[in-house]
Amino acid sequence: MSKNVSWDERGNWRAEGEWGASDSRGERLYLDHWQAKLDRLRQTHHVPGASLAVLTHDKVHELASGVLHTGTGVEATTDSIFQLGSLAKTYTATLAMQLVDAGKLDLDAPVRAVLPDFTVADEEASRTITPRQLLSHTSGLTCDFTFDSGRGDDCLELYVDAAKGVALDCPSGSACSYSSLGFNVLGRMIEVITGSTWDQALKDLLLAPLGVTSTMTLPEEALQFRAAMGHLGEYGQDPAPAPAWDLMPRSAGPYGRVLATAGDVARLAQMHLAGGTAPDGTRLLTPGSVIAMQTREVDSPDKWTVHADGWGLGWTLYDWNGITGFGHDGASIGQYGFLRVVPSAGVALVLLTNGGDARRLYEELFAELLGELAGVKMPAPFEPPAEPVEVDFAPLTGTYEREGVLITVSEKEDGKPHLVYEFVGGMKDFSPPLEMDLVAVTDKVFAGAGSGAYSADWMPVVFSELQDGTGVCYIGMRCAPKVS
Repeated sequence: MSKNVSWDERGNWRAEGEWGASDSRGERLYLDHWQAKLDRLRQTHHVPGASLAVLTHDKVHELASGVLHTGTGVEATTDSIFQLGSLAKTYTATLAMQLVDAGKLDLDAPVRAVLPDFTVADEEASRTITPRQLLSHTSGLTCDFTFDSGRGDDCLELYVDAAKGVALDCPSGSACSYSSLGFNVLGRMIEVITGSTWDQALKDLLLAPLGVTSTMTLPEEALQFRAAMGHLGEYGQDPAPAPAWDLMPRSAGPYGRVLATAGDVARLAQMHLAGGTAPDGTRLLTPGSVIAMQTREVDSPDKWTVHADGWGLGWTLYDWNGITGFGHDGASIGQYGFLRVVPSAGVALVLLTNGGDARRLYEELFAELLGELAGVKMPAPFEPPAEPVEVDFAPLTGTYEREGVLITVSEKEDGKPHLVYEFVGGMKDFSPPLEMDLVAVTDKVFAGAGSGAYSADWMPVVFSELQDGTGVCYIGMRCAPKVS
């Protein structure tokens, strides 16, 4: 850290050097600057509490801001734990690759090599789906199969068995479609291979050797920590505590049920940046597996929902104007997490939050941090162009369907594209239908007003095609083929 630290004439931070260097006084000033930035942006975007971890120069810096619960006023601290949501998938993927390294899991053998009774509604897919497809979201398995199989150690076995009648979102291997069910199948495979529960295998093979002490999977384990409460409400206003702390069943573990501090998440990223070794030198992954996880398996037609350009084996992949990175996002009830890693700079950022417009906080904070620490220029927030784009919308109209979801795309009398998103079948009455007018961004990408994934502004609606030419509609990175 340089001693030459100051603010410019517009009040922006100016420094020669980075976090992690030898000048402790300068480093403290630098941390204080980012603490003030975190405090200000958190308040601006009505986020009750947040925890930030920054890994640079092989050192993890941790900051926290706000409160864990607006009703109790308990302060957010760097040792506070948050629900990670789908960030849990990166833990399951890492654990699966450890078994690959041990010669106990073959990425390209059928799932049935480990789970002989594995069955979904399509028999061909049941026979041919592989762990590689599960890790890269190309299996066709749906995302939104919800089933509470209880609190027992057999919860994953019962969950996978209950999924036998579930239809595919799209044919296996035909497209990228985000799948939580696929990661639960991986979780069950891990149990069978290790002879343990997924929870215990995670502790024994990954968490303990990594040396993290504030990462867990079960709610009763969270009682010994300061735990964040999710908050819900209208964007632009201060949110209120959610009606429940946790709505996920135990079986959600492999795809969405890990709790941790931001610092512990950064230490998982640090191991991947170090070629698979923990800080004490313990090898957790081979360098080949680390590289394989970051190698593109499939492009993502929806490059806006989580800024993903593609998928590796468990990792979301990014391309920031030639600077590549990996990471993941996650959400639970009123809690949102973001992880971005830039291997070329040795930098990882983790932001965990408990409500409000967390996505805007992430976008503004990470744009500055990644720019300064890694030279990354993050994409602008998703929104329609200032000038209207003229497109022929007629070929895109029709009905699109995936497991539990029906999407109707039409043109209104005034010619405006319109979309209705509704839950059907086993998910009927899960939520009221969602209606929105669409605004063209390109001839295949549209913005739906007021329905952003973590933000109130715009939701990406992306049209693409399967390998056989069938039209599909992507919402939330889930693929729905055209049926009429």
